[in-house]
Amino acid sequence: MRILLTGGTGLIGRALCRQWRAQGHDLVVWSRSPERVARLCGGAHGVATLRELDGAAPFDAVINLAGAPIADRPWTVQRRKVLWRSRVDLTRELVDWLSRCEQRPRVLISGSATGWYGDRGQEPLDEGSRPGEHDFGSQLCVAWEDEARRAERLGMRVVLLRTAPVLASDGGMLPRLRLPFSMGLGGRLGSGQQWMPWIHLDDVVGLIDFLLHRTDCQGAFNACAPHLVSNADFSRTLAATLRRPMFLPVPAWTLRMALGEMSVLLLGSQHLQPRRAMEAGYPFRFPHLEAALRCLLGRERHPATRRPAE
Repeated sequence: MRILLTGGTGLIGRALCRQWRAQGHDLVVWSRSPERVARLCGGAHGVATLRELDGAAPFDAVINLAGAPIADRPWTVQRRKVLWRSRVDLTRELVDWLSRCEQRPRVLISGSATGWYGDRGQEPLDEGSRPGEHDFGSQLCVAWEDEARRAERLGMRVVLLRTAPVLASDGGMLPRLRLPFSMGLGGRLGSGQQWMPWIHLDDVVGLIDFLLHRTDCQGAFNACAPHLVSNADFSRTLAATLRRPMFLPVPAWTLRMALGEMSVLLLGSQHLQPRRAMEAGYPFRFPHLEAALRCLLGRERHPATRRPAE
């Protein structure tokens, strides 16, 4: 396949590029730093603007994962503009460019996030649930998806991937948590009762590849592990995996004071299931948190590398 990616130099994009390049796919990455693409993305070709692709060979698929990090700093007015431009405005530009292509790709898989649902407490959620309404994160995801859905009018199959926080050994939230938990300084956040969706990096990559090839799949898909945990359960499992005690809960008020509205990323609750992925038959490699953490933290061999029982 010939595939165009945005966000190819990010955590998920790099892993996708490694897998697809190994499979022989032709990859082009639209990036603000095209000179870094070949090194970070397994030899993929980088472009700085979509205009560089005018008149080029047509693409079979587009994977849209671009977006400035949402949890790196508080959501000031200026930061909100950056987040909006890097998701909503970029996706609008991408779909506008696709509308001018003489031969359009068959499918657009576009990123979103479980923040689409907002803070929903104990309410069971799946892809048929309504969006959140009040916080900036949910408003951002709703607008992001709306721009991607415009590609349906172009005759393209559109998949919207609502991705949970990704667990990986070399990026995302896990390396940030590993140091304090390794020192015995980790703990639950707030009450710890908030539901905390998560997904292993291998399953994000696997699900995207699965949806790319399943022509009967379109619309929203939750990219989260099927076995949910609360924040307290996550903290206890991480501490136990690292064989360290867990002593220091972080009061909710300190997070709200420090982070403002962005504290919803840590204190918000989403009792979320990947119903559509399971119905489509996607086989999760890491449905349980303990196995995912043991693999990523070096406590257990990766499933693909285990020796068969003798």
